[in-house]
Amino acid sequence: MRAGFEIAGQEIAPGTRAWVDVPMPKLSSHTSLGMPVHVVHGRREGPTLFVSAAIHGDELNGVEIIRRVLDSRALNKVRGTLIAVPVVNAYGMIHQSRYLPDRRDLNRSFPGSERGSLAARLAHLFMGEVVQRCSHGIDLHTGALHRTNLPQIRADLDDPETARLAGCFGVPVLLNASLRDGSLRAAAGELGITVLLYEAGEALRLDEISIRAGVAGVINVMRELGMLAATRRRRKKHREPFVARRSSWVRATESGMLNTVVPLGGYIEKGQPLGFVDDPYSGTRHVILSDSKGVIIGRLELPLVHEGDAVYHIARFKDDVVQVAEGVEVFQSDYEQEILED
Repeated sequence: MRAGFEIAGQEIAPGTRAWVDVPMPKLSSHTSLGMPVHVVHGRREGPTLFVSAAIHGDELNGVEIIRRVLDSRALNKVRGTLIAVPVVNAYGMIHQSRYLPDRRDLNRSFPGSERGSLAARLAHLFMGEVVQRCSHGIDLHTGALHRTNLPQIRADLDDPETARLAGCFGVPVLLNASLRDGSLRAAAGELGITVLLYEAGEALRLDEISIRAGVAGVINVMRELGMLAATRRRRKKHREPFVARRSSWVRATESGMLNTVVPLGGYIEKGQPLGFVDDPYSGTRHVILSDSKGVIIGRLELPLVHEGDAVYHIARFKDDVVQVAEGVEVFQSDYEQEILED
């Protein structure tokens, strides 16, 4: 029999699950606040995986992904331990904001400190109570406000273990992303903890395809780690993901009203029109041209733009880009069909 799992003064026995509120700094109104931590502690030994969401308080798809994962019957026979934190940044969620009340980005504040800013203290708390106890992690994100992302995994794909888990997640695009100072991935990496970052959808919006792909991805990773048994049900045909080593944003050359002509996941050639910025005063139209060949993995959704705004995120691949776009289309069609059949 395994030992119990202790967190915030509460012990979870093997073969059980519990919800623990980890105390956080109070609101300015002196209202108490807690970080919700769900622990599923298996009877048998295995990896310890954390799944986190809402590090940016306005990114909500991950909150729903975790709710559905915790509701899955597959968790009845977990090996190892799953630690699920649906809302890391409750302060930002309350204010429907990406940031903390001190205007800092939590995902640039890791590993944090016990005596630092509010962001530093929250980062320190999350690292100590959750991340440092784990062997692996999945951090769930969306695009920023008014920007939507194609479902994708961002990770250090030069690391074999990270690449193995990224490849089994089940999304069509993997973006090799270097570690940024202050990010959760960088802080976890310093401790030898493998972390995948899932990006999908838009801030302050729930997107069903992004949610379903995220739920399937978390379960896929747990199966790959041996935390869950292989399913006997017929699974979707596994398609090898496409790896992008580079990506860049195309920016608006003028201010005005944005009209997009290329969909998310669309294939584009260098010099191809991506959209237009119309001047609402003079009626003149300015074309936005692609600066490279690739696939659109992120896009601005707000029609109002200023000169210099990032409007299209293009991933570049060594693979045949047409094949990548076709793979994205199949991925989206599979989930659209699944939604229709439910």
